[in-house]
Amino acid sequence: MLRKQLKLQDLEISYLEWAKGDKPLLLLHGMADCAAVWSSLGQYLEPSYHIVAPDLRGHGESSKPETDYTCDRAIADLEALMDSLGWDNAHVLAHSWSAKILTVWATKNPKRLRSLILVDPFFINKIPSFAKITFPLFYRILPFLKAMGPFQSKAEAEKLAKTLKQYRDWSELQQQAFFAGIEAKPNGTWGSKFTVAARNEIFTEVMQVAGLTEAIDIPTLFIQPRSGLNRTPWQLKPFKTYLKNLQICQVPGNHWVHLVNPEVFNQTVARFLAAQP
Repeated sequence: MLRKQLKLQDLEISYLEWAKGDKPLLLLHGMADCAAVWSSLGQYLEPSYHIVAPDLRGHGESSKPETDYTCDRAIADLEALMDSLGWDNAHVLAHSWSAKILTVWATKNPKRLRSLILVDPFFINKIPSFAKITFPLFYRILPFLKAMGPFQSKAEAEKLAKTLKQYRDWSELQQQAFFAGIEAKPNGTWGSKFTVAARNEIFTEVMQVAGLTEAIDIPTLFIQPRSGLNRTPWQLKPFKTYLKNLQICQVPGNHWVHLVNPEVFNQTVARFLAAQP
C-alpha cells in the first residue's frame, strides 16, 4: 500500500493505492471517515485488483476548501482521479454518504462504472427542508460526527472513540482507521481532519439531493448490515425500484460493517466482484 497525491487546479487529492492486480476498483469512505477504513479490504483484494481509495475533499489528507461540497464536485474529483490513473471505468464501492454520491454518479455518467457496491447508504431520498432545524441535534448524536471533537488530548479522543459503534472492539483495524482521521490542532487540542465547513455543506447536500431518480442497469450489490441503517421494506424500496440489476446481501454487523466484521465483509465483496465480467 502506498499513499499518493494528485494535484488538480484547485484541489489536492490524497489517496491510498494497492496496485498488484489489474482490475480497477475505487473505494469511497463515508462522511467524516478517510481512506484508512479500507485497509483490510485493500489488502484482501490486492492480488487481483488495482485499488485506489481517496480521501474525499474535506477529509483526511486531501484539500479542505471552505465551500463546494456538492455531489457534482465530488464526482468531478473522482473522474479526474480516474483519468489520472488511465481508467475509462471502474468497479466502485461506497459507504454511507458516498453511496448516495455513487447513485447520482451512476445516473449522470454510467459509462464510468463497471459495477456498484453500496454499503448501507445514508439518506438516499430527499429530506424536507424544514428538517434542517434538526441538524444541530444530528451533529451531537451521530457516532461519526461525535468523533470530530475537539478533545483536550489524544487520550481523551481515544477514550471517546472506544465508546462508539464503529470502534467498539478497538481492533488494530479500528485503531488504524480512527487515528488516521484525527490530528493535533494549532491550539493544542485534538480533533478530526474532517472540517466543520465540509460537515455543514455535505449534510445539507445529502438531505436536499435525491440519490435515485431513474432506472440504473449497472450490476449492483447492496450490502445490508443486520444492525445498519436500512432495515425496513420502505427504506429498501427506492433501491428495488430504480436499480434494475440489484443483489441484496445481508451480513452481520452495524453501519460500519467493514470495520466491525471485516472478514465477512471482505468475502462478500470479493464474491460479487468475482462474478462480474
